[in-house]
Amino acid sequence: MKNKIITLIITAVFFGCADQLDIAPVNSVESSSALKTSKDVEALLVGAYALLGDGDVLGGNMQRDAELIGDDGEMFWDGTFVDPGQIFIKKLLITNGQAELTWLEAYETINAANTVLNNLNVVVSTKKDKVEGEAKFIRALTHFELVRVYAKTYTDGNPANNPGIPLALTPDNLEPLNRSTVQQVYTQIIQDLTDAVNLLPETNGFFATTYTASAILSRVYLMQNDYAKARDAAHRVIASGKYSLLSDYANNFNNSSNGSSNATAEDVFSIQVTNQAGINNMNTFFASSDFGGRGDIYVEPAHLALYDPADERLALFYDDERTGKWNNQFGNVNIVRLSEMYLTRAEGNFREGTALGQAPLDDINFIRNRAGLTTPLASVTIDDILLERHLELAFEGHLIHDIKRTQRSVGALPYNDPSLVFPIPNRERLINSGLVQNEGYGN
Repeated sequence: MKNKIITLIITAVFFGCADQLDIAPVNSVESSSALKTSKDVEALLVGAYALLGDGDVLGGNMQRDAELIGDDGEMFWDGTFVDPGQIFIKKLLITNGQAELTWLEAYETINAANTVLNNLNVVVSTKKDKVEGEAKFIRALTHFELVRVYAKTYTDGNPANNPGIPLALTPDNLEPLNRSTVQQVYTQIIQDLTDAVNLLPETNGFFATTYTASAILSRVYLMQNDYAKARDAAHRVIASGKYSLLSDYANNFNNSSNGSSNATAEDVFSIQVTNQAGINNMNTFFASSDFGGRGDIYVEPAHLALYDPADERLALFYDDERTGKWNNQFGNVNIVRLSEMYLTRAEGNFREGTALGQAPLDDINFIRNRAGLTTPLASVTIDDILLERHLELAFEGHLIHDIKRTQRSVGALPYNDPSLVFPIPNRERLINSGLVQNEGYGN
């Protein structure tokens, strides 16, 4: 965040064929002087997507860590890396290397997005709205992931008083940034995503669209327990008709992009990975060595026991006690699937006593039917909806966030236990003593 040189190692193939992205790669950008043309800025925007897909951001480690820290006996960490091991046992040190890398790489991503926004004046008029919308989407999504990890959850106490994370809204900031409040961070995230909804097109290859922004907005509102707005944003994605549920659940995973769009009709947004660029750290840690992974994470019988024996989602678990969602090391990393939108709409409708689009029971039965559970439920409770969400989205990076927003516990730890929040990296506090440390990690 403090470095005036943004270094990006990008290849055009990372984002598909040349006719999709006729822009030369950016290797090193002096943000104060090198962005002279529209193509320069567009290339940097591609770089921001690449940074978003870094292994320590949404290329896998953020999702992995959300599962590890939220686990209560449904998985087991058997790896030798110390840092994720600390996350799994909920005993992070202020020097935890993963907490530091996630912070640094995320803010590098935000800085690239800010640099794009700071140079919109050179973007050709026909592309300016789209470029601005994509940059604001990336900035919002990255801030959102950070505030969920390094601060108290939105509904824990008063978000207007609780320290959130530093809000980075200008590029190459040389002044130390202290923590904004949780409320301030969420307000900015919602503003950026709302702008993105209005600026982005309905189709945009495998880059963010207006519906991608709506999907992330639904998550933001859900974290705030603003169920009506979460429902509405999710419904907008469903009602667009741009996406459809695949008939076979397993076909959602282990896919590569087709070169011009996300890998499947159910993907609302995914991180692109090829055999030449990009990274899938979900494969690294969840898949066995037979599929190019390390096999560090085992799925325990306690998780498998949650499924109906007829549930076809069970077919994605193997005898070696691993999930098969991440067996392709060159497969895209799913970020938002349409099924999540149905689950969010069902929960929002249920909690609000409404039936926008469909009644909650119909949406839940729709998801269950796709999983091979052809005998419909006759009625539905909030526990049914949350269980369905748990099973449908298992090992995709939702666990701790769903626990926190619904104020449940992780074993004996309540949702707001300080050990379920990452420490502000010690390195950052040595640079900036104004960064207040999180509760439970000393001064």
